[in-house]
Amino acid sequence: LYNFFNALLTHIPNTTNRTSESSTTSRNSSIEDLDMKFEDESDDCEDELLDTSERDHKFKLEFPMNEEQLKKLIELYRRRRHYRLHARYVAEILKESINKLKRLPNLNLASTAISKQITVCGDLHGKLDDLLVIFHKNGLPSPENPYVFNGDFVDRGKRGIEVLLVLLSCMLVYPGGVFLNRGNHEDNIMNSRYGFIREMQSKYRRNSEKLLKLIEGVYRWLPLGTIVNNKVLIVHGGISDTTDLDLVRSLDRGKYASLLRPPISDSSAPGAELIDKVEWKQVFDILWSDPQVGNGCIPNALRGAGTYFGPDVTKNFLERNRMMYIIRSHECKSEGYEVIHDSSVITIFSASNYYELGSNKGAYLKLVGPQLDTHFVQYMAAAGRAKRLTFHQRIGLVEASAIRELHGQIMANKTKLEKEFVKVDPELTGYITVSEWCKVMERATGLGLPWRMLREKLVTVDADTQKVNYSSTFENISSHKINSVQGASTVVETLYRNKGNLEAIFRIIDKDNSGFISLDEFSEACNLIKEHMPNPITQEQLVEICRLMDINKDGLVDLNEFLETFRLVDPESRHINNLGVSQDSSTTTPTRTTNVEINAIAQNSPQDSPIVTPRHVVLTAKSPENSPKSPKQSSLDCNNTNNVNSSTARNVLTQSPVLSSRRGD
Repeated sequence: LYNFFNALLTHIPNTTNRTSESSTTSRNSSIEDLDMKFEDESDDCEDELLDTSERDHKFKLEFPMNEEQLKKLIELYRRRRHYRLHARYVAEILKESINKLKRLPNLNLASTAISKQITVCGDLHGKLDDLLVIFHKNGLPSPENPYVFNGDFVDRGKRGIEVLLVLLSCMLVYPGGVFLNRGNHEDNIMNSRYGFIREMQSKYRRNSEKLLKLIEGVYRWLPLGTIVNNKVLIVHGGISDTTDLDLVRSLDRGKYASLLRPPISDSSAPGAELIDKVEWKQVFDILWSDPQVGNGCIPNALRGAGTYFGPDVTKNFLERNRMMYIIRSHECKSEGYEVIHDSSVITIFSASNYYELGSNKGAYLKLVGPQLDTHFVQYMAAAGRAKRLTFHQRIGLVEASAIRELHGQIMANKTKLEKEFVKVDPELTGYITVSEWCKVMERATGLGLPWRMLREKLVTVDADTQKVNYSSTFENISSHKINSVQGASTVVETLYRNKGNLEAIFRIIDKDNSGFISLDEFSEACNLIKEHMPNPITQEQLVEICRLMDINKDGLVDLNEFLETFRLVDPESRHINNLGVSQDSSTTTPTRTTNVEINAIAQNSPQDSPIVTPRHVVLTAKSPENSPKSPKQSSLDCNNTNNVNSSTARNVLTQSPVLSSRRGD
């Protein structure tokens, strides 16, 4: 049943979503026509905990916002973790922000002529505690204390809307004191996969649709980067060998609601589509690219978007544009920052405890003086608990998180692995050589990992024969221990919350529009998707699936039964977070975070691992010795949804326990 729904949702919606996609990608997407009436969703239970004076003086916002109101909002968010600002105030902040952002250029121009310094922050990913630590240490923004926030404000963390509202409010209250860059997670497809849409639907159940429409407008108009004193470029991801700042300055950024969909040309002029694709790649490379140690520029196959750019590409870019260095974010670093390419590329990452508590520090960067000297400030939210962890414990947390990711990939490919194991063990002894095990793992998963080095963590090796007990590949994996980096969600959770696709699919299957699905109609749907099922589906299995969905046993399946069965299909789904699915895309892409993380674990000894290299709290930027990269944040944040391998899309997490447990009914 689980496999059936996964294949159904992966392969049928591409004929049903075109209307909604075109409306989403249209720039005239009815923001001006949006109904601005919003329901109050304040938490009555929380109000009961307040004293009378606090209840009688509920927080109210007036526009334009002032500094006093901003400070009150920040204090409310700090003191009351579950506080929800009224939806009408949220909408007003978003609308005011859209109007302001529309007037900004594609590349912000920041100057330190007055302030003599500027602070750069990296990914926050919904971690409000980190933002509050930064403000506590470094002060609130102002023209004398300007900030650049370098994208990825939401997703994964639990307080993305609070982070976004605080940053937008700061931009409105302190003109010239806050510069916001777009990151690859300021994207509605990414939000559906990595948790922000779920957060909005949870906190603003009755108003989320309208608020998300406004948030999409904010995303469209966020500048793509910031240039400080014409000397330093700050972008979220990086550059490529084709990055052209003049072209970036002139393109129309407002048409990119999501970078994961190719732009639809508004012009019928010859060559218009080609120009759109060239511009699209410029934006893609800025938001998605990563630096590499070696020279050259190659496609970023791991992320499925952007490039890997080498020191030679950086040098040529800086010389061509007469700049000193590039600041980017986009990757989690154990110390909160990294300096590479002979001090010409700086990575800054501001979300501490990104993988687990104590797994990494956050940092921000201060550019000081006329030469924009670099000073790094490190911190860790919840530092009291994290300080009790030793270096080895911190390494262990990151390692454990990556191993859980790998377990998820193994279970997603279990059927294929079992077939491959049998091929190399035709006598079914249960044992194969280490080399054979490594080849099978790579052939079945295609992850490109150092399997020989990882075998001790994944399988049991016989002490006498030194052969691998290949069934142990699956034995030590319990489904509740499989998870992803914070916020990734399962097929079941993501798509049940956003049930539009399911309703559309139901209507397609229900050919006679009776409001019920019969066995014949169900059979036709199965014929459409049977080639995408992991195993051929028999008539008996077909009847069984239909019977399981027929909750009231009347011989027909109505919409409520269809949706409810989907929700119930995997009772452990709340604990299984290794497979992210985009509601807005017509494909399912298994998360491949493990590749870089596991390589980092396997290849870095304690002596050369960046995780255990001690550094000073405040440093000027000097090039460290070349060393392996620290584990990345979700090293595949998202595959380009137009370039998904169909074979990986067909791999499902595991057989549903519901199906096996009910067969005896």
